[in-house]
Amino acid sequence: MENSSNRPLEGVRIIDLSSDIAGPYSSKLFVDAGATVIKVEPPGGDKLRAWRASGKPVPEGEDGALFQFLNASKASIVLDLEQQVDRETLKKMAGTADLIIEDFGPGGLQTFGLSYDELKRDNPALSLISISPWGLTGPWANRPCTEFTQQCATGSTSFRGLPDGMPVAAGGRLGEWICGSFAAIAAISAWLSARSTGRGQHVDVSAFESMILCLVLYHDLNGYWHGGLQPRSIEIPSIEKAKDGWIGFCTITGQQWVDFCSLIGQPEVGSDEKYLMIGERYQHSEFLKGIIEQWTSKHTVEEIVQLASLMRIPVAPVGNGKNLLDVDHMQERDVFWKNAAGFSQPRPPYRLGQATALPPGAAPALDQHRESIMAELEQLTATRKPGESPEAVGELLPLKGLRVVDLTAFLAGPFATSVLADLGADVIKVESVQRPDGMRFAGAVQNERLWEWSPVFAGANRGKRGITLRLDNEEGIALLKNLIETADVVIENFSVRVLAQFGLTWDSIHALNPKTILLRMPAFGLDGPWRDHTGFAMTVEQASGLAWVTGYKDMPVVVRGACDPVGGVHAVFALLLALENRRSSGEGQLVEVPLIETALNIAAEQVIEYSAYGELLGTNENRSSYAAPQGIYRCRGEEQFLALAITNDEQWRVLCSLIPQNALLVDDKLATAAGRHQWHDEIDEQLNQWMATQDINALETKLLDLGIAAQVLINSHNLMPNEQLIHREFFYTLEHIYTGKARYPGLPFNYSLLGSQLPTTPPPVLGQNNDQILGGELHLSEQEIRELRDKAIIGERPIFM
Repeated sequence: MENSSNRPLEGVRIIDLSSDIAGPYSSKLFVDAGATVIKVEPPGGDKLRAWRASGKPVPEGEDGALFQFLNASKASIVLDLEQQVDRETLKKMAGTADLIIEDFGPGGLQTFGLSYDELKRDNPALSLISISPWGLTGPWANRPCTEFTQQCATGSTSFRGLPDGMPVAAGGRLGEWICGSFAAIAAISAWLSARSTGRGQHVDVSAFESMILCLVLYHDLNGYWHGGLQPRSIEIPSIEKAKDGWIGFCTITGQQWVDFCSLIGQPEVGSDEKYLMIGERYQHSEFLKGIIEQWTSKHTVEEIVQLASLMRIPVAPVGNGKNLLDVDHMQERDVFWKNAAGFSQPRPPYRLGQATALPPGAAPALDQHRESIMAELEQLTATRKPGESPEAVGELLPLKGLRVVDLTAFLAGPFATSVLADLGADVIKVESVQRPDGMRFAGAVQNERLWEWSPVFAGANRGKRGITLRLDNEEGIALLKNLIETADVVIENFSVRVLAQFGLTWDSIHALNPKTILLRMPAFGLDGPWRDHTGFAMTVEQASGLAWVTGYKDMPVVVRGACDPVGGVHAVFALLLALENRRSSGEGQLVEVPLIETALNIAAEQVIEYSAYGELLGTNENRSSYAAPQGIYRCRGEEQFLALAITNDEQWRVLCSLIPQNALLVDDKLATAAGRHQWHDEIDEQLNQWMATQDINALETKLLDLGIAAQVLINSHNLMPNEQLIHREFFYTLEHIYTGKARYPGLPFNYSLLGSQLPTTPPPVLGQNNDQILGGELHLSEQEIRELRDKAIIGERPIFM
């Protein structure tokens, strides 16, 4: 019988010292899976208690809705770490915990005498997860920043927006949600390792590195192979005006573009080869945008979705905090639940077997659980055995020995399996010579083996072995079934109908190997009205609301691919929960991780803000409610942009001291954040005039030295050399048989016992391990393998090349 536990982490104890979004989101993922989380707050509480994304005040006597979403079902205790007695209490709590999550920054805990060594003194299995903007070490460790300026440092902002307009950052504090997702993987992997070895670790999580992985999608490798700069652009088609709202398209393949042109009544445009390549469309944007809007403006969003879906064109209404609650697909799948405070929130973004996820409890009032926490602490301390520091008795890499059959393609699935490979799993990527992973051809260098030269494929598939099997053939499917019989995990992200077309279902896979976990990553879910809709990352960005808070005041734009790695990270977390269930039950289970639901979780604030306060959030074109002024400004020279964020009144006074006397800038009405928000346009006008005369690098240095968050916008192809990334060894140098030596990004966290770089290998060439796996592990003879090649059931070159 399939295990259906919705509490796989029951018994895991976490102390959460963090505030804002990243740390609390990571511990929320644990709470959703049954863990106990004690939120330790300073006197006055987590500042998120007073936060609203609109900038308006939280109603008196209440905590902010986002705080209540992130901290539901947690317990709260106030500890003043300036006081010795409270520091001793925290040390006692550490002795009973599995994990501590903190975001005090470099040296932050040490200033209170709370080093990792001190915290784990009586509990060597304790792991400490430290979240910081740049990482705890390196020349940028204490560099002033905000999430907004960090996006600009990744290179992602420079390529998003109209070619003749300003660059635009992704909205919704996206980087903090991304970092929290990775921090959850860092935490659960450290806990698994400690259970195996008895030794905890200090894991150093970098928000900057997390953003690089999700927001620039291996652009550094792209620049290394292609050279040149990544231009600023917007896809055609992308987000278009319909008769009654905004509609989002995504035409990744040539066939999708041809079908789209037929949809809008322009088949001759679809057959014109000069428009077939995405890059070429930018050169004719005025003409193309004109004919697209001429058609879309005559049709409603619902009409367009129905027509385009019938033609399997990726399409979605552009979601926001209001309309998402009314989407029939979301309602039928019960995607939004009621928080205990009464507002709507997305449910956990996965399903484990037939289990229903835990409903959210109430968020704690400040210090609400002091009495019960202290009583429990005394009991646990009295019964705890003294800790020892054992020698390692198991694998530090938590997934060592796990065998994964990887049927995924493009990015979300391959990103997930690349993380599994980093954590020690043996990942076998299955493609075919008839249909290799389509990402092999995305942005590939044009040469005689171009399918080995795609930067995105290379980055998302390092550390794996690769074989080819023709899956629309009985012999190919038989071999896949033989492989599944040896596997712990099968993972796929086909369109929902495809797996069954191969004769594979959850029931048939479970019959082949009852211990195998099947992880499915559909775009919109395994059921519901959108079940069979085609969806890529940008479709999901449009549908989830991420695009709604990104772009210009009168024009939302897509984030550009972040939903794929974000979905991959959440899929890894869900899989690790399923492995916990298997540990107790002995059986595998079906795991569903829809891409749309992972995106809805990191865009949760829109639905929360609307359902709690009636406030519809939108794009602020590089502005935010937590900084004023905040924006991107032109400096002297061509395409010289500087990002700036003023987060308090003192920084404003310092900035004004640098600018020649100006009546507006020294006006008393601008001395407060409220005034600066009100007069932001006038401030920008003056800042633009001043910065246009400034050398960008000198100005950045001056502002950073004065403690102001400032960042030169770099091009995503020129991310390296970066002194911070070099210091932290974020990039690996790997040598591929065809592409030679190149830089590949690693995970955005460093383990104290494993170092900054985990064992890995270059991405596999097509069919690289056919002989090794089919012959050496499935025991086919050389003659049988030759016959499979002759029939093109396996091979090492696409048959159409």
